[in-house]
Amino acid sequence: MKRRSQTRAQTAKDSSNKSKEKAGALTLDQFSSDVIWQVASQYWSPDTKAEHLPYSAKVIERIYNEEIGGTHRARRINMLEFSQYLEQYLWPNYKRESATHAHLMSIVIMANEKFRERVQVWNVFEEQPEQYPDFFRHVLESCLPDKGAKEARSTLRERTALLMFLNHCFNSMEIEICREQAKRLVSLSMWHCLQPRRREQELREVPKWRKYWKRLLKKDKEPKAEVLWERYFMQNLIIDFLDILESIPAEGEIKPGLVHYCERFLEFIIDLEALLPTRRFFNTVLDDCHLIVRALLSPLVRREEGKLFGQLLDMLKFYTRFEINDVTGNSLTDHDMTQLHYKKITSLQRAVFAKFPSLRVFALSNVATVDNRESLEQHFGGLDGEGLKQIATFLNLVPEEVAAPFEWHRLDEAFLRELLITRHEKRCSQLEALNEMPLYPTEQVVWDENVVPSEYYTGDSCLALPKLNLQFLTLHDYLLRNFNLFRLESTYEIRQDIEDAVSRMLPWQSEDGDVVFGGWARMALPIASFAVVEVAKPHIGEKKPSRVRADVGVTLSVRREIKTEWENLRKHDVCFLITVKPTQPYGTKYNPREPFIPQVGLVSVRGCEVEGMLDANGRVVEDGPEPRPQLPGEQRCYRVWLDSNQYRLDMDDLQDGGDDVYESFNILMRRKPKENNFKAVLETIRHLMNTECVVPPWLHDILLGYGDPGAAHYSNMPNQERSLEFNDTFLDYEHLKGSFPSYELKCELPEKSRLPPYRLIFEDVPVQKDSDGEEKEKNEQELEAAVSKSIVVQPYKYEARGPYPSDKPKQNTIRFTPTQIEAIRAGMQPGLTLVVGPPGTGKTDVAVQIISNIYHNQPNQRTLIVTHSNQALNQLFEKIMALDIDERHLLRLGHGEEALETEKDYSRYGRVNYVLAKRMDLLNQVQRLQEALGVSGDNAYTCETAGYFYLYNVMARWEKFQDQIRIHQEEADLDKLRALFEKDFPFGKFFADAPQPLFKGSTYEDLLVTAESNFRYISDIFTELEEFRAFELLRTGLDRSKYLLVKEAKIIAMTCTHAALKRKELVNLGFRYDNILMEESAQILEIETFIPLLLQNPLDGLNRLKRWIMIGDHHQLPPVIKNMAFQKYSNMEQSLFTRLVRLGVPTVDLDGQGRARASICSLYKWRYKKLEDLQHIFERDEYKQANPGFAHDYQLINVEDFKGVGESEPNPYFYQNLAEAEYVVAVYMYMRLLGYPAEKVSILTTYNGQKHLIRDVIGARCGNNPLIGWPHKITTVDKYQGQQNDYILISLVRTKAVGHLRDVRRLVVAMSRARLGLYVFGRVSLFKNCLELQNTFKLLTQRSLKLVLVPGDSYPTERLSTDTVPTKSLKSIENMSEMAQYVYEQYMAKMEDLKDTLPSEEELRAMRNKLPHEDDDDDEGAAVPEEVAEEPPQKRAAKEAPAGKKAPEVFKPTPILNEIAMDEPEPEKSQDQPQQEVQEEAFDKARQESSEKVPEAQF
Repeated sequence: MKRRSQTRAQTAKDSSNKSKEKAGALTLDQFSSDVIWQVASQYWSPDTKAEHLPYSAKVIERIYNEEIGGTHRARRINMLEFSQYLEQYLWPNYKRESATHAHLMSIVIMANEKFRERVQVWNVFEEQPEQYPDFFRHVLESCLPDKGAKEARSTLRERTALLMFLNHCFNSMEIEICREQAKRLVSLSMWHCLQPRRREQELREVPKWRKYWKRLLKKDKEPKAEVLWERYFMQNLIIDFLDILESIPAEGEIKPGLVHYCERFLEFIIDLEALLPTRRFFNTVLDDCHLIVRALLSPLVRREEGKLFGQLLDMLKFYTRFEINDVTGNSLTDHDMTQLHYKKITSLQRAVFAKFPSLRVFALSNVATVDNRESLEQHFGGLDGEGLKQIATFLNLVPEEVAAPFEWHRLDEAFLRELLITRHEKRCSQLEALNEMPLYPTEQVVWDENVVPSEYYTGDSCLALPKLNLQFLTLHDYLLRNFNLFRLESTYEIRQDIEDAVSRMLPWQSEDGDVVFGGWARMALPIASFAVVEVAKPHIGEKKPSRVRADVGVTLSVRREIKTEWENLRKHDVCFLITVKPTQPYGTKYNPREPFIPQVGLVSVRGCEVEGMLDANGRVVEDGPEPRPQLPGEQRCYRVWLDSNQYRLDMDDLQDGGDDVYESFNILMRRKPKENNFKAVLETIRHLMNTECVVPPWLHDILLGYGDPGAAHYSNMPNQERSLEFNDTFLDYEHLKGSFPSYELKCELPEKSRLPPYRLIFEDVPVQKDSDGEEKEKNEQELEAAVSKSIVVQPYKYEARGPYPSDKPKQNTIRFTPTQIEAIRAGMQPGLTLVVGPPGTGKTDVAVQIISNIYHNQPNQRTLIVTHSNQALNQLFEKIMALDIDERHLLRLGHGEEALETEKDYSRYGRVNYVLAKRMDLLNQVQRLQEALGVSGDNAYTCETAGYFYLYNVMARWEKFQDQIRIHQEEADLDKLRALFEKDFPFGKFFADAPQPLFKGSTYEDLLVTAESNFRYISDIFTELEEFRAFELLRTGLDRSKYLLVKEAKIIAMTCTHAALKRKELVNLGFRYDNILMEESAQILEIETFIPLLLQNPLDGLNRLKRWIMIGDHHQLPPVIKNMAFQKYSNMEQSLFTRLVRLGVPTVDLDGQGRARASICSLYKWRYKKLEDLQHIFERDEYKQANPGFAHDYQLINVEDFKGVGESEPNPYFYQNLAEAEYVVAVYMYMRLLGYPAEKVSILTTYNGQKHLIRDVIGARCGNNPLIGWPHKITTVDKYQGQQNDYILISLVRTKAVGHLRDVRRLVVAMSRARLGLYVFGRVSLFKNCLELQNTFKLLTQRSLKLVLVPGDSYPTERLSTDTVPTKSLKSIENMSEMAQYVYEQYMAKMEDLKDTLPSEEELRAMRNKLPHEDDDDDEGAAVPEEVAEEPPQKRAAKEAPAGKKAPEVFKPTPILNEIAMDEPEPEKSQDQPQQEVQEEAFDKARQESSEKVPEAQF
């Protein structure tokens, strides 16, 4: 285990212990023996349904009082939720008339626990929705126990729980039962609670709302008490909160529950303000209650306990003043906001002018001089309470007197003064604040737990973080939330890196008070010198310096490979400058369990960007094709750019008496390049916010989550295409017929002539007409669509491209299903297309066909392909290369293209080289053509001369030929006609190497088509040369590559990360594209999905994007977010694809899987709307045959504790299970002994700790054994998403709690990786009772829970999966130890069989003598050839590593005992003997031991 993970894990040991207590990490044994389990068995457990006792409200009462309200409440709640208390007992028996307070609170707390666990909640209520309105009303009444509550007063803890549930309802507006109840609380009718004069003022400003208000009053002349109560609910809730808040004393003890309630309340209000449907009318009510002003004046803000409350209050203040028009929902510009501000100030000045002659100076001043806080305090400071009240009353801010129903208003002097100042002070522009924000985190942010929480966030508290939900206020809001979350997620990772690197360096305080480092770190070095060398003047209108540069000196007295890493720091790499002033004396050990900062004395952290390393002359060494100069010695100096905004803030702080941080840096830290792109992405988002972010109008509202979710579907687009050419999509006419089952097909040609390709005219698509008489047209179109659900089929022929066999276009060979065809059709049409692709449904094939069809149908359009991973991009690219797409139009950007399984280079410079080589090849053909035509001169020298040659020689001859041959078109004699063509065709000599005869047609038309196709071949040569002509004018590789990107390439592929990093560069180049196709969309972060939409500047204020195709599967795992708080609390793991699906955007759900056996598919197909098996699943031999050596094609194998131990946790959250690891490895060895190829087996697990343990066990048991070796992969389920293998072995690890497999998406990924065989190892009794997993585990537990083998089988087998194996021929394995012993016996039998094939001692000696050697002295060291074993990538890398690293030992069949040493360390392997001797010894020993009796195998 790496030290870093230990450091990270142990850093929060205390908090992890607390979090475990909170989260209730209950064990299965505790659960089984617990009173909750016993009560569940009696009343609601599905397993004991037949024996249930009748419903009793007393049971709920007792459980609520004793368990939910007990000492270990978090654990008990967790237990109850897991036992299906809500689904099976609470909700089915809820009736408003009889429901007690305990019943209500039990439902609320169980639902909140489900939200905390992030499992499905609303489906429980949706299955029985009749009681939900009454239940919701019950919740509201309990939130306000003083007014109209039927039950006893709720405690503060209960009210916090109710508030959380209410917030979950408002955040789930896509759920109909929630939407129907929640929207009534925040509709226009809530304005009944406003002060009458304030309401009148608001209605005067928006005439439309006045009309609605009158209608509302007319409808409800005498509203019912219940309706009125609802209208006043939100205001009453706020008043109740203010009472609680203002009851908190400025000093003395304070209950934690009180603060927690206040924090949760602000979170609830922020969430309401951050959504347009909820804020539209509520924002005015909130403003009328003056919550923010009263909260700012409350004692809690100034207390230490109120730090998080203060941060949440800042967020609320930000959203109440957000730059949006609440009426229209339109974004407001800085100019609009300034006008609104001026309007407020002038209203105040008018009020003052009328009422207070003493403030005449204020009333007559211009706005800019009086709109800051200092000026306002100065002017209003002299007014008494009565004067302030008169101004506030005039502005309709407060009532004239505190009387019912407004007795809750405050009219004291301090409040009124703060109210007027806060309301009228000039606010800072959001954009200005963003532009002045430093992008690098500093020590204040990095270790602030409220902003960057620790890894072990349990979900029990709220945080000062933005949330990503369904809807956003404006594009600015959308980008800002993503900007902040991305910045903080990066900060969390930076914190881990800093703690790891600095703790390794062991900073101590020396005797003279200086810093001395007792350790070393690969990623950090002590700074020898630091100096700021340039502070450039600010740009006009800016306060920050335009550039700040510094020189950092370090000493590279480290190992050679680490020195190389430091010297290879590139331009724009980000490093961190750290100051430590340790107080620990020399020799103090670092304790990872203690807080980090006090131990190392960390003072400051600042980011910087590398410009380059300085050479001996002090100049920056530029990156380029030339090798970098070798610098002498170990002293190196780096020129870096500092953050100008941060430098300005630090200098301002210095002037105010702070320390100069730039004088004290003593550590320089770098990060891994792959994890270090955060600054570029943040700059990209900030740049987007500073430009006019032009999203296509058909996408704008959908992206923000408003309007009709289906508005961008092709069927609703005004420019839907009626006629589509499907090229090679259909294999034959039957395929076409089957692809459109709901359409009638019309084709005028006889059946024999109905050959692909086809042009389809969809008659239900309206014909594009002029805009006159729109209503009449609409009716006609609707009528037409209703009548003619038919397709006109028009077969057409490809234009032949030449006489050579290689000129024939590549053809698609896949018989697409009807749903895949619908996805292809949707992708070819303009608009937004969402394709949901379950595992094995051919997502990539659909994507490639869409790309191919767009390429052929829209030859002038350019398509951008974006994926999450390089691997997916390469898979896509390899399939594109197999289709009929010209190679010169393909371009692959980024660094992953080297993994493409092709000799061709599709990178920028690879394509440039291809074009240059192709140009030479084409010019050679022009030379050949010139010789064939007998033309003299140097016509094939350049593309330009070739163009003239084509114009004056080639075209002239072709036109002459056309004129000559046209005369003979009536000629009846075919032989004579053919002879004429051969004689007159001017390019016959050029095509001498083509298949002869050149003219094979049977009619004049056929012969003319042949002549035209041959000429087309020649014409294409000159067309390509004309395209390549720019490469003769552009001289540098960089210019040529830019030209290729901007002009030549039609299909450009990149990862979403590359798009985010290079956006500025691409926009500046003038990059253009018309279509985007995104693969793995559900795995891409929201912001990384959005950025590729804007990789081009708008033309005339419009975005030219026409199609956006997103392909993904939201039922599989989401983007990886390392910090649990951002993942859970902020919902940062939600991809844009998932959000659009939640919003109800139409999707095409692929429904035919061709990957897994039908039986294996049944384990996860229940998660999808419809998922059937393709025909080949039942026809191909590999699916018909059984899995050799196994009785079942899938099986769940129960693994009990080994020596009393199940799961273990050597470090927090680093889970391992030795029994499962050994069992899995034993089964893998068994498979290899039967003959299974190693590359067809992958081992997966749900935890990183288990992955490392399995690798260790494989390494110890069989990794270097040439007979067995390493499997294809050993990795986690999460990492294996998007990949597959024939046989998968899965270890579930956990035995105490289900853990994160409870996320159904992870289960779907785990079950869907196998094609032919799936063997799952886990604790059955734990997982089978988990509600979310039941659909899968019911199927798994129908088969034997002991591994059932078929002895005597071998790979491949003739046995069919339908064959019944007699029970007596099967072997059932009881446990892991038995499997280990069985595999050992099989191994020894195998070795006995191989004994005769091994060479004798004499043969070995002869082989050694024949080996080549340099001199006689090294004779004994000569290597014996041996079989190369399969190894994991990290082992292969280790072999290729520098000589300083240990070489892995060659396998030796060692004596093995059938035991597992639980606590004993592995004996160190001797590295003393030379490698060659080890190999010889292994060879000899293998031969000898095969003939002797070997001790038992150690398993």
